[in-house]
Amino acid sequence: MYKRQVFILADDLGYGDLSCYGQEKFDTPNIDQLAQNGMRFTQCYSGTTVSAPSRSCLLTGTHSGHTAIRGNKELDPEGQFPLPADARTIFHLFKDAGYKTAAFGKWGLGFIGSTGDPNKQGIDYFYGYNCQLLAHSYYPDHLWENDQRIELKDNVLEVEYGKGTYSQDLIHSKALSFLDARKQEEPFFLFYPTIIPHAELIVPEDSIIKKFRGKFPEVPYKGFEPGSPAFRKGGYCTQLNPRATFAAMIYRLDVYVGQLVQKLKEKGMYENTLIIFASDNGPHQEGGADPDFFNSNGIWRGYKRDLYEGGIRVPMIVSWPGHVQSGTETDFMCSFWDLMPTFEEMLRPKADLREMDGVSMLPLLENRKGQKEHEYLYFEFQELNGRQAVRKGSWKLVHMNIRGDKPYYELYNLAADPSEKHNVLSQYPEKVEELKNIMKEAHVDDPNWPLF
Repeated sequence: MYKRQVFILADDLGYGDLSCYGQEKFDTPNIDQLAQNGMRFTQCYSGTTVSAPSRSCLLTGTHSGHTAIRGNKELDPEGQFPLPADARTIFHLFKDAGYKTAAFGKWGLGFIGSTGDPNKQGIDYFYGYNCQLLAHSYYPDHLWENDQRIELKDNVLEVEYGKGTYSQDLIHSKALSFLDARKQEEPFFLFYPTIIPHAELIVPEDSIIKKFRGKFPEVPYKGFEPGSPAFRKGGYCTQLNPRATFAAMIYRLDVYVGQLVQKLKEKGMYENTLIIFASDNGPHQEGGADPDFFNSNGIWRGYKRDLYEGGIRVPMIVSWPGHVQSGTETDFMCSFWDLMPTFEEMLRPKADLREMDGVSMLPLLENRKGQKEHEYLYFEFQELNGRQAVRKGSWKLVHMNIRGDKPYYELYNLAADPSEKHNVLSQYPEKVEELKNIMKEAHVDDPNWPLF
């Protein structure tokens, strides 16, 4: 039986933000070790190019033309548009199989008490941010423990910013405590959606930031100060050393990953634990972040909110002792909606997966025959007048400015032009028509998310 799964999801971490994916300005040794002990994916795609819909794709096994959440829509009193009551998530899969389920970090798929409440979507224990807008602050005045609001009284506005309770340290400690409380024979699924390295850019004044401060030329970022209505309510703080802080945040996440792995080893659980590390979309440019300086998207064009490769191609590492071969790399083309059918096949080998958007990657992970491939991958994005993209083989069609005055298409051959520099739309009219038809077929209208 597959007893334990740990899924670590970074927030806006670019394809090139890990040293095992080419980062040269800082190292991520613990995450690199995961890659050395497992499999590194080079053609993994997120659900789409921003947080909420990407996570909806991940947790429900649906692509962004079918998934229930297709944008970052804010709702009162605190949170985003909720997953519907009849949603079936990865957490339901594991609960039905007798697993303990827990999530530590950012939710953003429905406020407390709504149909999207974590406890109503198969999560036994939740600790962290319910609202992704409030998750812009690393020193919030509260977090949530299931449906209980936890006040962080030392994070008052009068306290010097950067002093008090750093949310990610607290959330991380809760995840470690969850592992500490598990018994050897108890199966569990731990979801760890950290907000690092999303803006704002800030870390505690400790040895990690001292490791990087002064290492890079800096361009200070002027953000929101105490007294502004946006301070700790979605606005990003002022940061005099944004590059050093960005590097320190990712290094801090790397330390967290190392501590999670070490805890599994201390508990005697590591050898039978599947660990996945990925990012929810491409790198952001907010709060002083400088993805060009760090080459955060590698050779790929674009950033968060783009459907070019830089906005949706993400790092993914799978470590699974005794199943995944150490030190391997795969160019298998996959996406977030493949994780649910993969877990489904693990838990119920005879389950019918034909109705899912994804394909199970279990044959690939276990190095056996029978791995199915995608006919195509489809993406859509609601903001910026609406965007679509479809990839089939080495071909990729992008549909831009859908609701604008002049919508247009671009066609790229990723085999010949991986950085999407040369639009060859006029040269391959038959291919354009084929991919346009896939776009029409893949998008299912939803009145809550009108793309057209």
